[in-house]
Amino acid sequence: MSDRSRIRFPWGVRTPYGRGDVWPARVDTNLADGLAPEDVERWVPSASVLHSNGDAFDIGVRGGRIVGVRGRAGDRVNRGRLDPKDLYAWRATASADRLTTPLLRVDGQLVPCDWDAAMERITRRAKELLAETGPESIGFYTSGQLFLEEYYTLAVTARGGIGTNHLDGNTRLCTATAAESLKESFGCDGQPGTYTDIDHADVIALYGHNVAETQSVLWERILDRLAGPRPPALLCVDPRPTPVARHATVHLAPIPGTNVALMNTLLRELLEHGWIDRDYIAAHTVGFEELAATVAEWTPERGAAVCGVPAEDIRRAACLLGTTRRLVSTVLQGFYQSHQATAAAVQVNNTHLVRGMLGRPGCGVLQMNGQPTAQNTRECGADGDLPGFRNWANDDHVAELARLWNVEPGVLAHDGPPTHAMRIMELAESGELGLLWISATNPAVSLPELSRIRRILARDSLFLVVQDIFLTETAALADVVLPAAAWGEKTGTFTNADRTVHLSERAVEPPGQARSDLAIFLDFARRMDLRDRDGDPLPPWDDEHGAFAAWQRCSAGRPCDYTGLDYAQLRRGGRQWPRRAGYGDEEAERLYADGAFFARPDDCESYGKDLVTGEPWDEKRYREVNPDGRAMIKAAPYVRSPEPPSPDYPLALITGRTIYHFHTRTKTGRTPQLQDAAPDVWVELAEADARAAGIRDGDLVEVATPRAALRARAQVTGIRPGVVFVPFHYGYWDLPDADVPGAARTRAANELTRTEVDPASKQPLFKTAAARIRRVDDAHTAARPAARGRAGVPQVTGA
Repeated sequence: MSDRSRIRFPWGVRTPYGRGDVWPARVDTNLADGLAPEDVERWVPSASVLHSNGDAFDIGVRGGRIVGVRGRAGDRVNRGRLDPKDLYAWRATASADRLTTPLLRVDGQLVPCDWDAAMERITRRAKELLAETGPESIGFYTSGQLFLEEYYTLAVTARGGIGTNHLDGNTRLCTATAAESLKESFGCDGQPGTYTDIDHADVIALYGHNVAETQSVLWERILDRLAGPRPPALLCVDPRPTPVARHATVHLAPIPGTNVALMNTLLRELLEHGWIDRDYIAAHTVGFEELAATVAEWTPERGAAVCGVPAEDIRRAACLLGTTRRLVSTVLQGFYQSHQATAAAVQVNNTHLVRGMLGRPGCGVLQMNGQPTAQNTRECGADGDLPGFRNWANDDHVAELARLWNVEPGVLAHDGPPTHAMRIMELAESGELGLLWISATNPAVSLPELSRIRRILARDSLFLVVQDIFLTETAALADVVLPAAAWGEKTGTFTNADRTVHLSERAVEPPGQARSDLAIFLDFARRMDLRDRDGDPLPPWDDEHGAFAAWQRCSAGRPCDYTGLDYAQLRRGGRQWPRRAGYGDEEAERLYADGAFFARPDDCESYGKDLVTGEPWDEKRYREVNPDGRAMIKAAPYVRSPEPPSPDYPLALITGRTIYHFHTRTKTGRTPQLQDAAPDVWVELAEADARAAGIRDGDLVEVATPRAALRARAQVTGIRPGVVFVPFHYGYWDLPDADVPGAARTRAANELTRTEVDPASKQPLFKTAAARIRRVDDAHTAARPAARGRAGVPQVTGA
């Protein structure tokens, strides 16, 4: 297909297949203009870093430059298919505005310098802070887009070397609830299901998961099942008329902030009709009686009244969930970034536990990730967890990690859990945090309530280090900017949402003085002279091979065991963990097939939390409730949203993604095909709301919340009345006539969002805000109707 066709019809042509069959291969390729496959000199194995699906492909190299990509037909994840971001975004690595030299702030301006000057400035400030106030004055905020070897090196450096508890990733914004919900239900992180469950499912339920745009190759897999014999039924829970909703057997469009009410109603129907596996519940779970008592009052009529969906549709949805023999459930940001995030995601787990649908083909739950290496952030301890899914509240786990790193246990022991991202920002705001090192993420666009975040990052009391491949909105505020190597310019491994590990090898050299993130972290550790108890360098490795070997030792015996994986295997294609040394492939595909969970008190990653308050359970309570390490059925009452619509702000604002962009567009905004497909922010609203406000398709409108306002073109769609949607990708760089944009002129959706987090996962609730909308008089309104293809809404096709 041509570039134009793959943008307009992003899911390509159908290759139908039936239940239980192997998904047919289809190899997608994109090369630089005028090149044919035979012109490529080398093909280097890699996978996508622009979504969490983990699409495997080879990087084409010619003349020392990346010239294209080609899907890998034999890979278990994508069978050769690539989505629009996979196909085109490789072009961004060659953008003329790549960072190629370190930058130092001198007299208020960022000026080029060499690596010695930049690193000397950083280490001098870090040593001053350690001497003056100790390790808790230093924090690190990283990404979901680096490699496993880099995350583990950062974790050892920050936690074992510096001794700080302030380390988190932007995975806090997209997958923290995935991790927390899995720990709450199963005692441990890690997806129970696998993508191949799609091949066997009779019902696929997608909760707040617009898979068509967030993991579009996985959507192609679903479309191919729908086009084949014995297709699955789809349940879609989403306020928007997404491509998933348009293909759904049942589409539930609840009022934002009512997901727990909806899930309690669905669970009540399963119990009321006896659509449960009582033997499985008795043998493998605890907590069923509390769930039954909690959901008893949630009749379809009550659920309909609270959620704003027809009672009969709730009954139809429950019947799909309750009568199928093979159920796959997926969850993403519509639940994770909403009110009662963890509580809602846990109720999805509960549907599988009460039905006994885990560990068999076509029976799995996937608490999805939003980023390509989010799983590695969590495994390696580069977020609010300890490496290897260890429990920060278990003294034996802390001591074991200290032995692995050969450091004193007191360096790792803290009074509370590792610090989450929004708390790190609070500490920077109060002045308690003196140095913040940000790598491969752009919080000046991605965090909530951006006016506050920009003020924090610009504080004189905060020494800000930013490590990236472009001068982002965040990098522009830094004291030191470090130029990093991009994907394709370094070697490492990364793990997708269904535990599949891929190897990405260096295809070309990074530009100018840019270095890999691994090299930068190791340089910092050496200049800081970090040492273990024997006086040896910490971390002790010098390259990605050493880091991977060290990670294998750290993961040994833990749920995410990598000891049976190596680069040679991964060079041939993706492999799932756990893969223990000496064992075959059969152990890896699904977790919990035998009803045994990684939840015993001595082994579990977490003792759990109260789903409403977030208050942690202690070891004593956990042992009393779950002494045998069963799966935990945790109930949660519905609690009203903290900022519901009001007379002044009568609408509910939600934010999200488009298929054509990733995060804050640092790469996709520099890719002509993707940028032309979705060049600017838009506002999606329902026809009834548009009519009431005198708004037509294409009008310039202003959306305001109690915090700020945003102007953009209107797109009138079939979205649920009372809801407005704004994509969050857009920042400030290409705003005309504005060096420092005012709130009403911003393109950044997160100016509007609340500084509010889920009590259990600490994930920001981007989809919980009251809003209003008005038409703005504009000389160009009549001449600029919204164009669907140019506003980030792809064409819908099953062909």
